[in-house]
Amino acid sequence: NLGALAIQLQWVEGDSSKAENSFFKINQQAAPIDKTELKLLKTRRHPNSIAARAIIRSGKGHKYWSKFDEKNQQKIQELAEDINNILFNPKLDTPIKTLDIPIGGKQYAAQTLPLILDFINISNNIDYKITLDDDKVGDETIKLLKQTLRIARLVNSNHSSSLGLHPVIYFYSKDGRHKIALFYAIIDFVIKWHQKHKLNDFTKTRAGIENIIWNYDYLIQQINRKYRSALTSYSHISKFLLESVSLLKTGLNELEVIEELIKNDFNYLTIEKAELEETSSRDFNTNRKSAVYIKDAIESAPRCNICNGLIHKNSISIDHIDRKEDGGLGTIDNGQITHPYCNTGFKN
Repeated sequence: NLGALAIQLQWVEGDSSKAENSFFKINQQAAPIDKTELKLLKTRRHPNSIAARAIIRSGKGHKYWSKFDEKNQQKIQELAEDINNILFNPKLDTPIKTLDIPIGGKQYAAQTLPLILDFINISNNIDYKITLDDDKVGDETIKLLKQTLRIARLVNSNHSSSLGLHPVIYFYSKDGRHKIALFYAIIDFVIKWHQKHKLNDFTKTRAGIENIIWNYDYLIQQINRKYRSALTSYSHISKFLLESVSLLKTGLNELEVIEELIKNDFNYLTIEKAELEETSSRDFNTNRKSAVYIKDAIESAPRCNICNGLIHKNSISIDHIDRKEDGGLGTIDNGQITHPYCNTGFKN
């Protein structure tokens, strides 16, 4: 068959970069390549791009890191698998019928690869407009993955540093949709508190922050709409939450905090809920089924006995009520469920 076909070839004058640009131009004509995919192809040797590819495939699949030595290849695969497990386990099925859902949404969706790349950049303080240099030996890729894993563990894991942020509150809408702008904002929010060594302040006000995120979710939507995209709005959402913690510490309740924020930096926000969409169908669609389940299940969800925040299955610690050093025994009556950080960081 090949012998009977006429195959069109294009001769490109110049170096390999000229040929590559020609390749992208030709392949964009029939069906445009996704913007993130195109960016990753063009920057495929950059450490953040290699790291993103490794994480989405859990260190498997095509090895964009195959030119590195065996030791670095192995390390990249191990780190990527650990990050993937934190982001995407347990698997997300819709409609939602359990509160045990992953912090990163669905592993194989159109927005997943951009989310991973942005997560790496935010975790490593890389401006999305900046182009990094090629990673020729793998050291830079490993460096980015290590820092990304630290942040992932801090957000939700069984690591002793973990805040155990419950995905339903911090990363999803009330009808079970993964909220990318809020995801980026929470990552930024956690990094800033960690850098300031003020995670205890967050822990003390955590129940109030969770009430604000849950009960005033429409305000976060208003911030996102004002700045038009997840990447341009997340820093403002993060600031909104950071200032909320500071105001809660002064003794204000959640409504008073919101009113104070609107008086100052967030005067474009309005405390009025959006009208519910009109429904003419007699059947429940996927989102409404998820909303019904979440509404009922969250009322009886387990809470941390130290901070009163929601507990997620991926981030549970069993704490001695009376500490071991004070003579407390490992009896059932002396045990309580907490977040790892509440147990080993805040309490100590």
